[in-house]
Amino acid sequence: MKLSNRLKEIVRLTPQNSIVGDIGTDHGYIPAYLIQNNISKYIIATDISQGSLNKAIEYVKIANLENKIETRLGNGLEILQPFEIDTVIIAGMGGLLIKEILEKNQNMTDSITNFIFQPMIASRELRDYLIHNKFKIIEESLAKEDDKFYEIIYAKKGLDFVDKDIYFEIGKSLIMEKHPLLKEFLQNKIQSALNIIEDLEETPSEKGRARYEELTEKIKDYKEVLTEIES
Repeated sequence: MKLSNRLKEIVRLTPQNSIVGDIGTDHGYIPAYLIQNNISKYIIATDISQGSLNKAIEYVKIANLENKIETRLGNGLEILQPFEIDTVIIAGMGGLLIKEILEKNQNMTDSITNFIFQPMIASRELRDYLIHNKFKIIEESLAKEDDKFYEIIYAKKGLDFVDKDIYFEIGKSLIMEKHPLLKEFLQNKIQSALNIIEDLEETPSEKGRARYEELTEKIKDYKEVLTEIES
């Protein structure tokens, strides 16, 4: 099976011999890969959509993995029992939705050892939630497909400390390890901010000025990180 760059990074961060809950499994590609490559021992693949889950059910049948991958229809972590899994993967959702899933199912969340998240948006808000709710971010990665970048976060329960605000925006480990995609990722963020600033200049307002100042400060922070990783 050939995985996309995004899914490759997710499975790379999945611990060996794990028992995984793949929340929002969609086609079931991650569960199948994890079992076929002897990374995980057992997987519960869930989805809130019957249509999406049917795709996963069919794929699992074709791959003859029904004894290793169980499929369940339901919302978030609600259809799992505490200590049923040791690793959870929540990918392809917004950071605020991921935060909501964790908060709504605290008993379940407290029983999980490894957390792998791939937020489509609001990664800053997700990091902020994790840091302030006794999660320790162990590693982060980036993936690029076409012109889009994806952020992947691997966390465990524990205490973490962030001493620079930029680390909520850009994962600290990405900066410390000088991830090979980080420079391009930052340049993309700078250009996106500049595009928004250009639009704001055409519609001046008090709210627009505040947004202008916020984006200008972000661009400054991004450029400082660029200088740091290029030095």
